[in-house]
Amino acid sequence: MSWEKEHRRREELWRRYKTGNDPAAREQLIEEYIPLVKYVAGRLAMNLPSNVDLGDLESFGFFGLLDALEKYDAERNTKFETYATTRIRGAIIDGLRSLDWVPRSTRSKARLVESQIYELTNDLGRTPTDDEVAAALGLSLDEYYGLLSELKGANLFSLDETAAGDENRDNLRILDLVVDQGLLPDELLVERESVKELAAAVAELSEREQLVLALYYQEDLTLKEIGHVLQVSESRVSQIHTKAIMTLRSRLS
Repeated sequence: MSWEKEHRRREELWRRYKTGNDPAAREQLIEEYIPLVKYVAGRLAMNLPSNVDLGDLESFGFFGLLDALEKYDAERNTKFETYATTRIRGAIIDGLRSLDWVPRSTRSKARLVESQIYELTNDLGRTPTDDEVAAALGLSLDEYYGLLSELKGANLFSLDETAAGDENRDNLRILDLVVDQGLLPDELLVERESVKELAAAVAELSEREQLVLALYYQEDLTLKEIGHVLQVSESRVSQIHTKAIMTLRSRLS
């Protein structure tokens, strides 16, 4: 089937569902986008401990897909895949949080590392190196890397949280920074400021950390594929990713 015919077919499904509330069209759309749920769940699973079941992630993500189908406005310029990905990811993370799958001790360690990165950033006027963070924590570099591996997945956040975790920022959600939600002018102003803060924080990461984030979130490479690019192990890529996310959280919180 040509791209044009496929596009028209999907447009017709959306028209039947949104204007005629056609249950058959809804079921067809669900079938069309189930692979997106599997894709998002699979990428999230790469940053989670092995005891987290992929089937559970996909089940949580399915409800995110249903939410996206209901709330998506086909008249806007945003592609459904882009909109749905954020909803699916948010639903999976919310589902994980409801299970309280991260041990309290792991959360405490994550807060300790974030706090240390924050203090070092203020003292040094730049993002600290791995050696500096390890020394501040009283750990060897190998012990520090082991800690980062333990903490992977502890830094997942819901896209429905307010930006920077600040309940007073006009309730602007992180989701709103990713997908156009038809924000009001005052909300758009807050959005622009939040994006500027995030961009500034990313710019202060090391070149390798920026590259890992770009390859993972923009180019959709897996951790294993990024490892081939950087010529390091998959576990080392995971550690770099964890450090980068913790640094950003410490800067933005």
